[in-house]
Amino acid sequence: MPELPDVEVYRRYFDSTALHQAIQHVRVPGPELLVDTTPQALGRALHGAAFRKTERHGKYLLAHLDSGKCLVLHFGMSGDLAYCQAGNRTPQYTQLEIDFANNSRLAYRCPRKLGHIALADSPNAWIRSHELGPDALRISEREFLRLSGSGHGRAKSWLMDQRQIAGIGNYYSDEILFQCLIHPASELAELNKSNRERIFNVMQRVLHKAIDCNADPEALPESYLLPHRGKDGHCPRCGGNLEQMTIGGRTAWYCPGCQPG
Repeated sequence: MPELPDVEVYRRYFDSTALHQAIQHVRVPGPELLVDTTPQALGRALHGAAFRKTERHGKYLLAHLDSGKCLVLHFGMSGDLAYCQAGNRTPQYTQLEIDFANNSRLAYRCPRKLGHIALADSPNAWIRSHELGPDALRISEREFLRLSGSGHGRAKSWLMDQRQIAGIGNYYSDEILFQCLIHPASELAELNKSNRERIFNVMQRVLHKAIDCNADPEALPESYLLPHRGKDGHCPRCGGNLEQMTIGGRTAWYCPGCQPG
C-alpha cells in the first residue's frame, strides 16, 4: 500500500503538472471509490475550478480548489497519478479523470479499487472526521514522545496505527524498527524514553531518505532492510537470515540477530 513517501511523491507530481489550470470536464469510471459524494456532485464542484495548491497528511493527498473545497485522494493498495494530453488514450485502471481547458488530463488510477475519492470543506475537517493522528513528518519530538509514552500494544502495530501517527504502513514500520535495532513485537510500554527518541529520529531520517529515492524501496541504501526484505533475504548488517512473523494481522520482517526479542 502506498505509504507517506509514495504519497509525497504523488503530491509533488500533482504540483508539477496539474495546478492553476481550469477544469473543463470530470469523469468517474470508479464511482464505488467515492466517499460521501456522487459523480454528479463531484463534477459540479470541480467544473470551472482550478487546483491552487496541495498538501499531504499521512497517506492522503489533499488538493485545494480555488472555490475553497479540496479534493481528497487515498491510493489504496496500488494507486497512482498519470498526467497526459487529453487526446491520448485514457490510462488503464483510471477511476477519476480530470480534463483541463488546456487540453491536458490528470488520471487517478487505482487497479484494485481500494482507494478513496472525496470532497472536503477543509483539510482539517477531513483529518478530524477520520480521526487521523499527526503527520509522521510534521509531528514534533515532544508530541511523539507524549503519544508513544501513553501508547499501548506492540511497536510495529503502534507505528502503523493511523490514529496515532499518520503515514507509516507495513514497509516503513519494518525499516524504522530495523534501523533502531528494536524487535517489531516489542511492547511499546516497555520501551524507555531513549528508545522512543531513537524511533522518532530514525522515522524522520528513513521517511526523508525514501522520498529522496522516489519512494522506490529498491533504490534505498544497501544498509537498509527494504532492499532485502522478503523470502531468502539476508540482513545487510550481520548477514543473517531475515525472518517474518505476523503482528496484528500484518507480516513483519526483521533480523533476529540484530533485533532480539
